[in-house]
Amino acid sequence: MPKLKPGTVLPTVAEDVAITKAAMSDPDSAPFTDEQWEAARPRRGRPPAVSTKQQITLRVDRDTLELMRDSGPGWQTRAASTLSRWIRRSAQSRS
Repeated sequence: MPKLKPGTVLPTVAEDVAITKAAMSDPDSAPFTDEQWEAARPRRGRPPAVSTKQQITLRVDRDTLELMRDSGPGWQTRAASTLSRWIRRSAQSRS
């Protein structure tokens, strides 16, 4: 048991039983079920992505990579978008 501050008054066993009984009879203070505790548990980290992207290794010319990185934060997303647009245009020109 942790060290209590001076002057802390603890309930007697009889008082504790009465407090617990009163709390359990109150419909607004019903104990949580395991499912409710699980739902109330805070989630840590980034939520799972909905995206179907796949991580790959791709070799590009050094100057191309420098230009992409120099464009600032989000350069990887912009590079993927550029590649996707090129693929769509290439597919359209074949049909």
